[in-house]
Amino acid sequence: MVSLQLTPPKPFLPKTLNHSKHDNKPSTTVRSSLQWNRKPQLSGDTPRVVVITSGKGGVGKTTTTANVGLSLARLGFSVVAVDADVGLRNLDLLLGLENRVNYTAVEVLNGDCRLDQALVRDKRWPHLELLCISKPRSKLPLGFGAKALTWLVDALKSRSDGRPPPDFVIIDCPAGIDAGFVTAIAPANEAVLVTTPDITSLRDADRVTGLLECDGIRDIKMVVNRVRTDMIKGEDMMSVLDVQEMLGLALLGVIPEDAEVIRSTNRGYPLVLNKPPTLAGLAFEQAAWRLVENDSMKAVAVEEMEPKRWGWFSFFGG
Repeated sequence: MVSLQLTPPKPFLPKTLNHSKHDNKPSTTVRSSLQWNRKPQLSGDTPRVVVITSGKGGVGKTTTTANVGLSLARLGFSVVAVDADVGLRNLDLLLGLENRVNYTAVEVLNGDCRLDQALVRDKRWPHLELLCISKPRSKLPLGFGAKALTWLVDALKSRSDGRPPPDFVIIDCPAGIDAGFVTAIAPANEAVLVTTPDITSLRDADRVTGLLECDGIRDIKMVVNRVRTDMIKGEDMMSVLDVQEMLGLALLGVIPEDAEVIRSTNRGYPLVLNKPPTLAGLAFEQAAWRLVENDSMKAVAVEEMEPKRWGWFSFFGG
């Protein structure tokens, strides 16, 4: 790992890293352990089937799926992102592919099309493909469930179009722990649990962790989303250390609160493609890097960051 120093131009520094207008000190030097000088080493047997879940809705599962999936594709790994949210399909919107979804998994199961016809390839990043389970406001056949999704994932492992199997199959899990959750986790052998540092989200995350372990998924990592250091300092929000102690999971990434997430979602342009990069975008890229190498990071207390004034980047290289 090579430690680099990044000094972004002053107009592009987020407010959390700038000095106040009355401070005449030079702009803060942002330090981060970036690893762009090499390609990450893929750990484990491929394809790796990862379900991104949380239990609670609105914590950022689909945003995490879109940005981590695209980051993996940019690193050169082949990725199939599966939108398993049957009733409220949104992953195609975040990837900007909503107008290209002509066939879904339901047509594949009914024999109306081939699997390769239902896979939507991103023209910008051909390593990324999208598979939607159904179209919005359409009814699924009663027979669709865990066995059907497992069959689809197995079909991706041995594709009939002559292409090699993907390196990653990332499943965007619907909210809740009902039949949709059971269906989404069935083919997975590892999970990424997305949570926010609030008590309701943590209670649901703890419940989902137990269900995943009961289903045989032991490789569970955690992404803490929408973290604000100002609220942590004021003791109005739990720290990442508190979250990790409560859930007892390996930490894959810490995503800071960023208004650019909403803008990128409305544009159908994933956050990791922004130039200049945002803090949240860099955090998603680092989380994807750790996912490839089956690595984790170490959270640090806010008090430890104060003397060095490292800002959010101190979270990235742990």
